[in-house]
Amino acid sequence: MPVQIQSRQSLLLGISLLLIAFNLRPVFGSLSVVLPDIMRDTGLGATGASLLTTLPILCLGVFSAPAPALARRFGIERTLLGAMLLICIGTLLRGWVHLPLLFAASVLAGAGIAIGNVLVLGLIKRDFPHRSAMMTGLYTLAICAGASVATAFTVPLAQQLFGGAWAPALASWALPAGLVMLLWAPLALSAPHEAISPVPNPLSGRRLGSLGRDRLAWQVTIFMGSQSAMAYVVMGWLAPILRERGLNGTEAGYVVATAILTQLVTSLLTPSIAARCRDQRALAVGLALLVLSSLLALIFAPLGGRWVWAVLLGCGLGSAFALALSLIVMRSANAQVTAQLSAMAQGWGYTLAAVGPLLVGLLRGWTGGYASAATLLVLLSVVMAWSGWGAGRNLLVQPHSH
Repeated sequence: MPVQIQSRQSLLLGISLLLIAFNLRPVFGSLSVVLPDIMRDTGLGATGASLLTTLPILCLGVFSAPAPALARRFGIERTLLGAMLLICIGTLLRGWVHLPLLFAASVLAGAGIAIGNVLVLGLIKRDFPHRSAMMTGLYTLAICAGASVATAFTVPLAQQLFGGAWAPALASWALPAGLVMLLWAPLALSAPHEAISPVPNPLSGRRLGSLGRDRLAWQVTIFMGSQSAMAYVVMGWLAPILRERGLNGTEAGYVVATAILTQLVTSLLTPSIAARCRDQRALAVGLALLVLSSLLALIFAPLGGRWVWAVLLGCGLGSAFALALSLIVMRSANAQVTAQLSAMAQGWGYTLAAVGPLLVGLLRGWTGGYASAATLLVLLSVVMAWSGWGAGRNLLVQPHSH
């Protein structure tokens, strides 16, 4: 194949993967800014709200595990197309003010996002082996961009286009998912079942040993889970916390969007910085402290400094997420192990992450306020620092034979 054609195909593949990544987080960011309105209009209590924000995150853990098997059965590209279809349908179903449908929509969208999380990383390792750090940074940037755009514009969409109705504003985020699905479909349907690659297919049928007995693999997994728990507390509950502190819905959404938007820069730079370090232990611990201090400031400090704290929070969260993804790639010897570690880290990691927003909501219901969530955030940051210190060692995971 001529080099020019091959370069064009690689560029198209890279852009398509980044557009898919953009659609992996609007489900979360859009819900949080209208959660008080959903509770008001549907009679949903604090416990139900906790479940509604937690369910898609739990799905990220549950549905990450079967992603490699689905890709082996149907092909990586076709499985990713199916994941985009689930995201599109799940997002669209949120346009009806019906609680059972809202919960069902969360499951569908969460399942699609979980599969996309695993497979996009596998494709990056397979098709961009010499640009994995750059592509991981761009992938993280695209995810943060999707989350920040949805957080910032859901309330204005509801007010300007839908007469203040939150349901059609939530459903409107199915539009970009549908457009990307149409873009990806020709690539997916024309791809061979086993894609030709200079490295082994990360989702091929060759059986690997288990990572379940590898200490380093678990430390990478726990770091992924703990930093994700902090991130989903921010996406799910920071806007309601700020609204309870006196900000209106639009401004609360802008503060959270600022935190997420800041991640665009740090998420792009962190993989390259991490790759140049001898190890990543100090970086992981420092990020845990930055996330905790800025988040506590937004909960307790005077709101006059909210924009500064939001920027610092975004720096910490964006870098931590990019570092977690980078560690999956850096601690793997090849693309096959990357896919295996990705499924483990995101499967178990997001299951752990679901505990964060669930407990914040439950504590809010039990105590009548958000101050009690501070203890939970401290515990999560300690876990994040401990696991990051272990995962940051310059070692490789070693699959053990059954």
